[in-house]
Amino acid sequence: MGLSTHVLDTAHGCPAAGMAVTLYTTRGMQATQVMAFTLNSDGRNPNGLLFDHDKLKVGTYRLVFDVASYFKKLKIQLPEPNFLNHVSIDFGIAHANEHYHVPLLVSPWSYSTYRGS
Repeated sequence: MGLSTHVLDTAHGCPAAGMAVTLYTTRGMQATQVMAFTLNSDGRNPNGLLFDHDKLKVGTYRLVFDVASYFKKLKIQLPEPNFLNHVSIDFGIAHANEHYHVPLLVSPWSYSTYRGS
């Protein structure tokens, strides 16, 4: 139970190791940074859950993924400005006792997400 994320680089068919991610709590247009981390070799938070079930609260959150810097580190030729710079996913936690997994599938040109298990 808790909150987790996982990023897959669909352009290369691998986890997005080394991508920078920031988690915020949100209220309207205001956002408060909770934590920042770099994805491990499996494309996940190196500390496991972002929040475990006893710290997760009902509310709204934002995950921001630094997509442009990740692909630049891989020496991918990108236009200036990049098509995708940061991918922000705003989502809500309605039941703090459930597990919320927020995966991101990303390439330099597209992304998708869903509520995973």
